[in-house]
Amino acid sequence: MKKQTFALFFGNRGFFPESLIAGAREEMAKALTDAGYDYLMPPADMTRYGAVELREEGWKYAEWLKSHEGEYDGVIMSLPNFSDENGAVAALQDAGKPIFIQAYPDEIGKMDFAHRRDSYCGKFSIEDVFHQYGIGYTVLAPHVVHPLTPEFRQNLDDFAAICRVVNGMKRFSIGILGARTSKFKTVRYDEITLQKYGITCETFDLSDLLYRVRQYTDDDAKVIERKEHLKNYTDFSLVPDDKMNTLAKVSVVIDDYMREYRLDCITLRCWEEMQTELGIAPCVLLSELNDRGIVASCEIDLCSAINMYSMYLASGKPTACLDWNNNYGDDPDKVILFHCGSTAQKLMKEKGLVTDHKMFAKGCPGCGWGANEGRIAAFPMTYSNCKTEDGKLTFYVDEGVFTDDDIEKEFFGCGGVAVIDDLQRKLIKLGREGFRHHTTVGVGHMANILKEAFKYYLHYDIMEL
Repeated sequence: MKKQTFALFFGNRGFFPESLIAGAREEMAKALTDAGYDYLMPPADMTRYGAVELREEGWKYAEWLKSHEGEYDGVIMSLPNFSDENGAVAALQDAGKPIFIQAYPDEIGKMDFAHRRDSYCGKFSIEDVFHQYGIGYTVLAPHVVHPLTPEFRQNLDDFAAICRVVNGMKRFSIGILGARTSKFKTVRYDEITLQKYGITCETFDLSDLLYRVRQYTDDDAKVIERKEHLKNYTDFSLVPDDKMNTLAKVSVVIDDYMREYRLDCITLRCWEEMQTELGIAPCVLLSELNDRGIVASCEIDLCSAINMYSMYLASGKPTACLDWNNNYGDDPDKVILFHCGSTAQKLMKEKGLVTDHKMFAKGCPGCGWGANEGRIAAFPMTYSNCKTEDGKLTFYVDEGVFTDDDIEKEFFGCGGVAVIDDLQRKLIKLGREGFRHHTTVGVGHMANILKEAFKYYLHYDIMEL
């Protein structure tokens, strides 16, 4: 995987010691290298002291940045001293990428005129003028931070995640395989609103998927290869061979769609035609897609796919679409989050078992092979979802923890117990505000990362829980 690369900017203001800039250039380069990132740094002789103060210097920096278009994921704006906002605007107003403003701290014992930075104050001036110009930027705690500290390393990793979300979501395509079932109006969405935010919906009739599946034979090399891959992925020991072949074919066809239309993620109509026409449930195929980093949601819940994609970009780890499904005893802050079997193996305690989907088997035994049953592992998580309403794309983002609490073995599907502070009040708000019965989860606490990307760069609306 290509390393993320950041363009470096260094500010200056002539009243303050320019001698600090050379040290900043060295320290910032070391900090990025040590953290495993690449960087682009303008030549030290391109401007005075290798920094930007005057508008003319800002224009030179902007030209240099333009010459490296497509080579950087974000800009790190380092303020070794107070730094001039006019040169900064000239340099960065057309950067087209997220900008992280880092300001150096002053040191007790080095507060004389030859050493005092005043970056603490200068950072406010940069923010103020960027706000006036409508230039998107990121600021993180602490307000001032030295590059060679653990705090900056955390800032850097957070900013890298913000860049992945912003750059990945500015423009992307979701494949919609099948129409929304009439029984699930809860997952309706507005394509025109989504397009306004750069999200393109590519819709395919399920009849086309069924036709494509039937064009593959059991002895096709791609089907045989996929069949073996799936058997190594989870436990298919109970699955009849003819159903195994069909599952492999559907998996290959989904990959065909992804490749042909250059889709970034998909959502799938998973019932009832899959059962009546093919005799399978595609849950385990969605599980496998998510496990290898291809975001896939079920039940044509496209909005959940958007959230899953954002968290995958932020964390680089699989995400899941789950039902707000059951209370857990009488603990008001615990909930069983569940779905039939689309959860990635990497999020589960152990390898799942593929079964005949119990809900479908109730009326049609043998027509629902593909539910990957198991339990979700314990890990800190972020949960989120969105809706389209009145021309806006609105998200909620919050954090919780999956626990080790047991769920009895008779509990169908793949579920886990999550604990969320003040859950009862939050559930009421979600219901009142028209959010769906699904939520999406990702590994790790990344609410601040997502909110930063959503609000300040992608311009989504955020509903605070």
